[in-house]
Amino acid sequence: MTLALRVLIGLVAGFLLGLAMAGSPSGAAAAAISILAPVGTIFVNLIRMAVIPLVVSMVIASVGSMASSGVLGRTGVRAALVAVGLLGTAALASVLIAQPTLALISIDRAAALALRSPEAVESSNSSQPALAQWFVDLVPPNVVKAAADGAMLPLILFAVLFGLALGRLSDTKRGAVLRVAEGIAEAMQRIVVWILGLAPIGVFALAVPLAARLGLSAAEAVIAYIALVVTLTVVAVAVLLYPLGILAGPMSAPVFISYCAPSQAIAFAARSSLAALPAMVESAERAGLPPGTTRFALPLAASVFHFGAAVAQTVGVLFLARLFGVMLTVPQLATVIFAVVLVSFAVPGIPGGSIIAMVPVLAAANLPIDGISILLAVDTIPDMFRTTANTTGAMTLAAILPANGKTRKA
Repeated sequence: MTLALRVLIGLVAGFLLGLAMAGSPSGAAAAAISILAPVGTIFVNLIRMAVIPLVVSMVIASVGSMASSGVLGRTGVRAALVAVGLLGTAALASVLIAQPTLALISIDRAAALALRSPEAVESSNSSQPALAQWFVDLVPPNVVKAAADGAMLPLILFAVLFGLALGRLSDTKRGAVLRVAEGIAEAMQRIVVWILGLAPIGVFALAVPLAARLGLSAAEAVIAYIALVVTLTVVAVAVLLYPLGILAGPMSAPVFISYCAPSQAIAFAARSSLAALPAMVESAERAGLPPGTTRFALPLAASVFHFGAAVAQTVGVLFLARLFGVMLTVPQLATVIFAVVLVSFAVPGIPGGSIIAMVPVLAAANLPIDGISILLAVDTIPDMFRTTANTTGAMTLAAILPANGKTRKA
């Protein structure tokens, strides 16, 4: 039995038990919830424990490798600008569409507030910093304190600057630091895999009180979330990636569609961009893309450019905000978009990696992460579409990089 199926069983069982307890005056029901709640909290804390070292080490390793290899030259800067533009556009469009759509979901506000910890309520009720102060807070005076406070955006900014600085060091010194960063990143991915192995238990423990307090509206909200994130992912690929790949690259529409199709099929079935990489390289070589693109730029794009995550993480944040009854202000929404763009480059290459990487985005918007396990539990279907979007994004980026007046193929 796959992990995804076990997690889904845990979610369904937790929902059914919680719905059976909903409104029950029984002392046994209250006792069961009081026992399961700490279990769910421990699972969430395990995720939070792993996120900071995972994201920081991956950002340092990725940026440091790119800076040292020279990929951050003119072509690299162009690719980075295109990638950031696509991610920002996808995240902004997701906010504009998902927020009013999720507002239509009926959730009892009192029950939603009951799901949240006192710390989360106090955090969301506190006044938000002014825009100028928000930018000031991006530069941490003490990186260690920022890590202790869970301030992820300042840490990511520091990691990017640190990775760029590594590119200026000698090969010996840079290689030693990169090996440490890569080793930490790989070790943290192992730890995350172990934590996800506990997901069926953690999801069950979180789903019971969720369903008990929200009733049927919780199940309706989850179904609406799945439908929304899948729809927006498909639309983003059709509206952003395909037109860009066709208009800015050397291929005609039929050729570009054929160029993307083999790797898309593998990514959809395997839920892994890296599993689709051999098909991606083969399609790029068959399309006549330069060797530098097929052998370096394409694998790099498949590893760090996660277009689908921009949609999924944005919708996930808005869904949890709706679930917990939190009204996000315009500055908070801007923070979400900014954080999504940054964090999407550090999504770990494991099933559910985009959901794990959402933790810094939630922290940046002062949202509780208690409901993140619900997203993990129902992530199988969204992940299939998200991974396909990631693969399509990498293929699109590779197709437009060498565009230099090359004759378009019929």
